[in-house]
Amino acid sequence: MAQLIKGETGEWEMVIGMEVHAQVIANSKLFSGASTAFGAEPNSQVSIVDAAMPGMLPVPNAFVVEQAVKTGLGLNSKINHTSVFERKNYFYPDLPQGYQISQFEHPIVGEGVIEIDLPDGSVKEIGITRLHLEQDAGKSVHDQHPTKSYVDLNRSGCALMEIVSEPDIRGPEEAVAYLSKLRMILRYLETCDGNMDEGSMRADVNISVRKPGGPLGIRAEIKNVNSLKAVQQAIDFEVRRQIEILEDGGEVVQETRLWDPAKMETRSMRSKEEAHDYRYFPDPDLLPLHVTQEQIDAIKATLPELPDEKKHRFMQAHGLSAYDASVLIAEKARADYFEAAANNNDPKLAANWVINELLGGLNKDGLDLEDSPIKAEQLGGLVALISDNTISGKIAKDVFAEMMKSGKDAAVIVEEKGLKQVTDTGAIEAIIDEVIAENPDNVAAYRGGKDKLFGFFVGQVMKKSQGKANPAAVNEILKEKLG
Repeated sequence: MAQLIKGETGEWEMVIGMEVHAQVIANSKLFSGASTAFGAEPNSQVSIVDAAMPGMLPVPNAFVVEQAVKTGLGLNSKINHTSVFERKNYFYPDLPQGYQISQFEHPIVGEGVIEIDLPDGSVKEIGITRLHLEQDAGKSVHDQHPTKSYVDLNRSGCALMEIVSEPDIRGPEEAVAYLSKLRMILRYLETCDGNMDEGSMRADVNISVRKPGGPLGIRAEIKNVNSLKAVQQAIDFEVRRQIEILEDGGEVVQETRLWDPAKMETRSMRSKEEAHDYRYFPDPDLLPLHVTQEQIDAIKATLPELPDEKKHRFMQAHGLSAYDASVLIAEKARADYFEAAANNNDPKLAANWVINELLGGLNKDGLDLEDSPIKAEQLGGLVALISDNTISGKIAKDVFAEMMKSGKDAAVIVEEKGLKQVTDTGAIEAIIDEVIAENPDNVAAYRGGKDKLFGFFVGQVMKKSQGKANPAAVNEILKEKLG
């Protein structure tokens, strides 16, 4: 359901589309053999092709083409057998050629669709218009000198996939859900690392407003938004800005704007160009790109299980809720960890321990899953000890805390500290007899109708057993004795 914004003249509807630039995971650039490693010394990864030296000819990187096809398949999109590289002409200090090699009329990937999961538990489909390949530009650096700007061409020529959505998004929450799902899919496919803070994934957000169901409004494009939080904030601000203009009788101008996170506002960058302003034409140095059905089928055979497939399998095979399954599939490494911990164990119990205890503990200690002191098989060992009543859930939390500190196996800690649960009914009965003998007044009150005192007796027994008595046995024997 569309999220409506209340203005002075009634309700307004947001219409949002996104263009996401995702840097392709590849060792070399789109048309040269220069390295793509992040964080190298400025201008240390620039070939003569990237620097646009006269007479240098681009050669397409076959692996990058495979990565684009793989991504298209992961986005349930049509793969075009023939695509064309074109020159997009514009001047920029960090674009040495004076044009960008991109795709326009004939992209490598056509229409597709992805599912997004919304906070209320509902699912919505967002259309993909296209995915095309293009070169990245270099980077202008403005904060290294008081009066000069520097140019770093390391990024120049890196392969980008521009993934364009249909204008199906109707609010900031949907925009964040879309970008999150897209990043998740790309990471599962290993075609882009999705590191927005390093600039390897950036979003241009197209926003317009209209009266509900009315004709589309004039859109503004917010350029290079580089975090999920910034996407939400930029949309919130821009929608309010446009509504105020329209309600004051003005007109929204089609333009490109920047998001300023310091001032929490968008500001005008330039009036929006149209395709003809870029003078697109097929690049005379590059032949049309042909991908055969056999090549597409071979790439399709290498696809991993994708997030939505994994989510539905976790719900059906393991009986997990939609929420738990969504949390577990958010990162491929997390889903793999859960499956290893749940192997031959109760999957629901394993999911609870991964989501609540492990992820909570790692977050508290500022650790990533890869740095977890508890390996998946070790957590599985702890779950097994709870399932077979070797330890209670309460003691398991103490064992878990010790595992986080020491990295030891649960069974070792239980043995060293003598934490095995008492399941011997004779021993439990003896403790219960002691508690009843020590509390005659409470026994009389319980038998006189004060049922709530039952919890008091359970607590006393658990205290005397140092938490080791099997809770189910305690409840059963207590009921019998007190009755």
